[in-house]
Formats: sequence, structure tokens, C-alpha cells
Amino acid sequence: MHVDRHRRRLLAALGSLSAPMWAHAAGSVVTMAPLPLQERRLANGLQVVTIPEANAATVSVQVWYRVGGKDDPPGRSGFAHLFEHMMFKGTRHMPNEMFDRLTEDVGGSNNAFTAEDTTSYHSEVPSNHAERLLWAEAERMSTLNVDQATFDSERKVVQEELRQRVYASPYGRLFNAIPAYAFEVHPYKTPSIGSIEDLNAATLDDVRRFHSTYYRPDNALLIVAGGFDSAVMDRWVDRYFGPLATPQTPIPRVTAKEPPRAADTSAQLHGPNVPLPAIALLWKAPPAANTDSAALQVASALLSSGDSSRLNETLVYREQIAQQAALSVELYADAGLIAAYAICASGKPLPQVQAALLREIERLSRGAIAAAELDKVRTGLLTSALVGRQTPYGKASAAGWGAILRNDVHFADRELAELQAVSAADVQRVLKRYVLDAHRVDLTYTQGAGA
Repeated sequence: MHVDRHRRRLLAALGSLSAPMWAHAAGSVVTMAPLPLQERRLANGLQVVTIPEANAATVSVQVWYRVGGKDDPPGRSGFAHLFEHMMFKGTRHMPNEMFDRLTEDVGGSNNAFTAEDTTSYHSEVPSNHAERLLWAEAERMSTLNVDQATFDSERKVVQEELRQRVYASPYGRLFNAIPAYAFEVHPYKTPSIGSIEDLNAATLDDVRRFHSTYYRPDNALLIVAGGFDSAVMDRWVDRYFGPLATPQTPIPRVTAKEPPRAADTSAQLHGPNVPLPAIALLWKAPPAANTDSAALQVASALLSSGDSSRLNETLVYREQIAQQAALSVELYADAGLIAAYAICASGKPLPQVQAALLREIERLSRGAIAAAELDKVRTGLLTSALVGRQTPYGKASAAGWGAILRNDVHFADRELAELQAVSAADVQRVLKRYVLDAHRVDLTYTQGAGA
């Protein structure tokens, strides 16, 4: 969960946009040239997207595997997260940490993340080092060393990350628990970071089975963006990824459908170090590809984006009943969630803060929305999307998220139009549908023994 920082970045971001990339058309509509991406699929099933950029000095190489937290086996949560770390270890022809040497030692960078629907690996290097990076990505896709020593060491790393991000943070347990209460059926209900108990129960055979099931060419998307010759890049991709074999076993897919919530419920969660009580109100939401996606993003920004957002202005500054308040919309490939949350100000009771949260959401849903307020929020969202497409990394990431969440690498070309088409009536319609007229979970978080 996070509060967007679009407003504070707005002026600097607008000043950084290159003139050919965007323009104001009639009616002050922002338009942008489509990403010059080329898409193809190798015989082994690997989906390949290349986005050449004239005069770019760097190349971003990204591999998005269609395996995320939702694909963790029952009782083995954290496996996708575990492989986020293990993939940086040794392969048949690369010793441990060699991937860092191929990127960091030439002035580049590498990183990875695990999400509900994907595990993504991304690197950026000077353009003249792109070929060796393609070789390295193909190498770890096909010949990763999944042995006991690597499993033991990276399991400890993942467990320590869990301790720091969840257990050591005063409100880490609350935010980590939200999926479990927001979803009833879909495996999104299991946090992708995993659990110490599940990781301790895992065996090397479990880990090897998971790796062979999901880390394969026909379950991956390779994206290359930046300064390169397209014909040369195609030859390199064919040379290093073309020979990789595709396993004959099918890839298991999540088929669970999240049902509407049948009734309002409530739950209490406790933590050992909770300075002030907090509350989270949870509703179900549609998947990312739903036509209401853009309107929900705008609604979230009106309530939560920046110091002058409605929840911040009212609960934190004017009434001073909350230390922090926000509404987050998380839309995944199969389903989504809406979470309105607040951390109480000292001495303020949870019922008062909960009532204020609901009141502000209802006020946005039923009251007037000034044109200037709506324009400011949409400008922030547009700026974020535009700035993200100014670099090879940003272009590749936009294509990757489109593929993973909407099965459409071209989605970024429609994103600006969809955001700008959102009206005040759209905002109020989606809040009424997914919040006011829907059942919710009230989750309180206070000091005490427990999770």
C-alpha cells in the first residue's frame, strides 16, 4: 500500500518531457506517439518484444515470468519470491554473483521483484554490453543451479526480508494481512512474500519441481528496449534463446474465480509493537483489464494523492483524527481489492476514524467534484505515465505490465486516453458500485498478543 507522490513531482516531471513525445491536441487532450515495439514469438514459445530507441546510450533487458505469488503451491507460500533471489545465483556457466559483474561492473544495474501475477528481472547496461546480458538471461533461464546450498542460503535471505518488512515494521502485519481478508477464494489471499513456516517446511524436491514447472521459455516474456539495431537484436535473441527447449509438461494456471462478498464482516488483528490503533476497510474490485480500471485509479488519487487529497486534508490536517489516511486500489490480472485505511491520531478512537473514512468516501461518491480538482488529479496520473515512458526501462516496464495484467503489450498506448476520458460521473459510479453498494471487511489493528 502506498500514497502516490504525483503532485510533488508534477512541475519537475513536466519540464523533463521531450517535445516530440507528447502534445496538446484540441480540448487540451494529451496525446503521445505509440511505443515503436515489435512483437514475435519463438518456436519454443518465448514471447519477445523489442522497443528500439534512436540515440539511446543504454539497453534495458527484462524477463517477465508468468509466475507470481498466486502460483505458490498450497503450504509453500513464498516460492515465487524465493526464486526472485535464487535466479541471481550460479548457473552451469556462471558462478555466483556473476550477473552483478556483467551489469554493475560496466556501469549498469540489475534488480527483480515478485508480484501477485509475475516475477520480473530487469537490467540496464550500456548498449555495447547488451549481447552478453542476453546470453546471461538465457543461461539462467535454462541452466540455473537449484541445489541444497543455494536453497538454504536464499531461504534465509527471504525469511530475513519477511522479518524486516513485516515483523519489524509497526504496521507490517496489518498490510501483510490485508490480502487474506480481502480475498475469499482466489490464491491472491496468500501474501507473495511467503511465511517462515512454509519456507521451513519446503524441501529441495519441492523447489526443483516449482522451478521446472514455471521457469521456461513458453512461460516468459523477454523485453529489450533502448539503443540497438533491430535486425542485430533479433539475431542475438535467436542465437541465445532459440535453442532453449520447452518442457512437455503443461503449465498449471490459476482458474479460481473470486465471488462477490455475501455479507459485511469484521476482524481484529493484534501486533506486539503498535504505537497507535489502525483500521482497514476492504472491498473487492475487478481485474486490471476491466473497463472501470481507470475510473478507480482516479477515485483513489482524488482521495489519497498528495497533501491536498481529500482524506489527507480532512482526517489528517483539518480534523486531526488520523496520522495517515489513504484509499488504495490494487488491480491484478484476475481480481482486485480496494483498501481504505487510517492510522489513528493519539487519543482518537477507532470508531470515530472509521466513520470519518466512510464519510469522505461517501462525500466523493455523492457530492460535487470540482473540474479543477479532477483536472489536477488526472494531470498527476498522466504525468506519471508520461515520465515512465522517457527511459528504456520505463518503456519496457510499460509493455511488461500491459502483457501481465491485461495480456496486451500495447496497453500503454491506450492508457493516456483512458485516464483522460474519466469523468466525475465515472468516479462516482465506480465508488457506488464497488464500495457503497458492496459488502466489506472491517479490519482493526491494535497492540496485543497475536499475529
